[in-house]
Amino acid sequence: MTKKLLPLVALLFFNLISIAQIKSPEEFLGYKIGTRYTPHWKIVSYFQYVAQNSPLMVKLQQYGETNEHRPLYLTFISSPDNISNLESIRTNNLRLASLLKDKMALSESTPAIVWLSYNVHGNETSSSEAAMLTLYALIDPKNSQTKEWLKNTVVVIDPCINPDGRDRYVNWFNSIAGTNYNPRLDAREHREPWPGGRTNHYNFDLNRDWAWQTQVESQQRIAQYNQWMPQVHVDYHEQGINQPYYFAPAAQPYHEAVTQWQRDFQVTIGKNHAKYFDKNGWLYFTKEIFDLFYPSYGDTYPVYNGAIGMTYEQGGGGAGGLGADTDEGDTLTLYDRVIHHYTTSLSTIEISSLNTPALIKEFRNFFANAASGSIGEYKSYVIKNNPADAERISSFLKLLDKNAIEYGSGSGNGKGFNYHTGKEDAFTVTPGDIIVNSAQSKATMVKVLFEPQSKLVDSLTYDITSWSLPYAYGLTAYASKQAIAISSGKAKPDPVQNTAADPYGYVIRWQGVFSAKTAGQLLKQGIKLRFAEMPFEVNGQSFARGSVIIIKKGNEKFGNNLWSLVSKACNENNIKMNAITTGMVDKGYDFGSSKVHPMKALKIALMTGEGVGPNAAGEVWHFFEKELEYPVTLINANDFSRVKWSDVDVLVLPDGNYRFLSDKSSSDQFAQWIRNGGRVVALETAVLQLARQDWSSVKLRKDEEKDTIGKKDPYLLLKSFENREKDEVPGTTPGSVFKVDIDNTHPLMYGYPSYYYTLKMDNTIYDFIKENGWNTGVIKKDNQVAGFVGFKLKKKLKDGLVFGVQEMGRGTITYLSDNVLFRNFWENGKLMFCNAVFMVGQ
Repeated sequence: MTKKLLPLVALLFFNLISIAQIKSPEEFLGYKIGTRYTPHWKIVSYFQYVAQNSPLMVKLQQYGETNEHRPLYLTFISSPDNISNLESIRTNNLRLASLLKDKMALSESTPAIVWLSYNVHGNETSSSEAAMLTLYALIDPKNSQTKEWLKNTVVVIDPCINPDGRDRYVNWFNSIAGTNYNPRLDAREHREPWPGGRTNHYNFDLNRDWAWQTQVESQQRIAQYNQWMPQVHVDYHEQGINQPYYFAPAAQPYHEAVTQWQRDFQVTIGKNHAKYFDKNGWLYFTKEIFDLFYPSYGDTYPVYNGAIGMTYEQGGGGAGGLGADTDEGDTLTLYDRVIHHYTTSLSTIEISSLNTPALIKEFRNFFANAASGSIGEYKSYVIKNNPADAERISSFLKLLDKNAIEYGSGSGNGKGFNYHTGKEDAFTVTPGDIIVNSAQSKATMVKVLFEPQSKLVDSLTYDITSWSLPYAYGLTAYASKQAIAISSGKAKPDPVQNTAADPYGYVIRWQGVFSAKTAGQLLKQGIKLRFAEMPFEVNGQSFARGSVIIIKKGNEKFGNNLWSLVSKACNENNIKMNAITTGMVDKGYDFGSSKVHPMKALKIALMTGEGVGPNAAGEVWHFFEKELEYPVTLINANDFSRVKWSDVDVLVLPDGNYRFLSDKSSSDQFAQWIRNGGRVVALETAVLQLARQDWSSVKLRKDEEKDTIGKKDPYLLLKSFENREKDEVPGTTPGSVFKVDIDNTHPLMYGYPSYYYTLKMDNTIYDFIKENGWNTGVIKKDNQVAGFVGFKLKKKLKDGLVFGVQEMGRGTITYLSDNVLFRNFWENGKLMFCNAVFMVGQ
């Protein structure tokens, strides 16, 4: 027995010696944390070094990589006993959440999992530096206090969620800063160039992507998160230079799904932080600005998944550099910022350790309540399996899978809230319909993502106020207060397997992004396509407007290989090929008619760079590269005069402020390119700029009420300074859903019913186009569906244009005044964007 113990004792002794010799971040890097910016690779190197030299307390796991191929890591730190039982702790935790349904017994005598996520915004750099200090404090043998905490906690550190954005900022700063930093805010080291380091490679804000998981970093991270389900999660940020530190408790509005325990423990954590900040004389604030409502943040997503989710904000993000002058005459240094985040990191672990039994008990209660079906007024959500919605349903089910939300199919009759009519209607569940029941572990996420109207206790909110999935995905759905039984497992459609025969041709229904992607892949290979302007019937099959037709005529060069190329593209995208034996239709127009148009391969350009919204440009860029997989050329807006316009068929103008549209000569040159056959797709404020051009058919609706304020009642001009923020609310919407009436006979609206649900983010609306164009999408009166709209703005947002097309010579301008690609999760808008690019003006 003694001989068997010797190797173990030797290993433990060696590990203790190794820990005693582990270098601090300063010793390892060769400089004091906060005096330089540390590139991502050096941060990773330090975490690897600590893990290699402290295997009994630290486990390092690579969980993915970024678009620019930087590694993404999780680090697990705990006591040797906990690390040796790490997998058992994880699986037991999933049993506590009712997410692992096996026959193994669960235990509440288990450590709390505390997950610390650093540097989600790349130019909010101090937290990754603080992550290294936190790691060292936890394993430092001289720090006996942290060892006590680790007996009750497993700490998970993600040292940098957004390495691409961080290195974009750090490499820029290190390349332009002098030997000594300059704290003056007009110095160039405080003027970060476009697009800034905040976002990831595709200019996406990863802190808005937790629920939607459109980005590769989010997809890989949330897959890990759902395998652990921590009790506590912190998301580290930075804010303006002159802002003191912010920590929990959060501001109102809280979503009603946030439990009383979650609210109360935020106060407990805040008081613990305040103790340390008061001791050091540091300023801070709580209960302001940062609310718990929108479900896709790094605080709310964990909250809706049973954790105590929090945002911590340090002043200095983006413009902070190594030191910056503040309005109070002080210099805020990177070291100051790091130490504040380091302090709240340790304080969070401490208070979690002291309250581990309560955290575990309430965590289990959260999921027990969820599984019992007691969360929310609606017990079932039924999504109808309409054939025209097949592609969006496929994307919808992928989103449910990413969030570990259970669903299935069944049968029967019911009554519930009809998302389209806004009324209680009867429905019948038919084969293929999708049922999502509230009685499941993820019930809170189900409620938050599906409820038709989320309740606001305060209209001053940090983000959008409506995101209900049936509207975002454009699905026919019902929210029922009765539980609809699920009789079978996941209601996934069977994959399409086309076999290449040799008919006259094939028709592809134009129903969504996968249809457009398939068409794009075929066009890239040089395969000639046609599309139908009118519905038609042939060989007993019915096809709607926009259906893509592929025949041998014009594709002779592919010979016998044509149909194998077509079937390969269709199978990869799960698109059905519908065989036809003739070009003479039974109803509609024959394939040789002028109502059937060639669909050409297009050279597409995207304006980007200074003046263009980075997020907006990123949404378009990512959509082309990652979803459509269709080539797009990115052109800096300031290079307008250098563009070879003969090599551009379609130009996309995202949200932005374009200098060339403010210059008469450049504007006229641009207009002439359009008249010669150029096609423009403009989004959001790009529409506003175009509307100011004398050659535009779209004009902004004038705010008639603004001129009359004070004339009807002069006392309306007397306002309270205290209420200055709330006084702005009646004229705004932070993001609400409106029903848009559309003309689905126009190519911009192919594949849609007679309506579309738009996410309205601003107060702009345009007059109807009077000539040379088409009012393809309009808001009529009383068309608000969900979310908050101020009462003044609500009266204005009616009888106006949202989407339209202007014909200008041989070219077109497509006006998309609302963002149809919003954060790339507004799935129902993507087909409209595809139509704007591929269909309009062909």
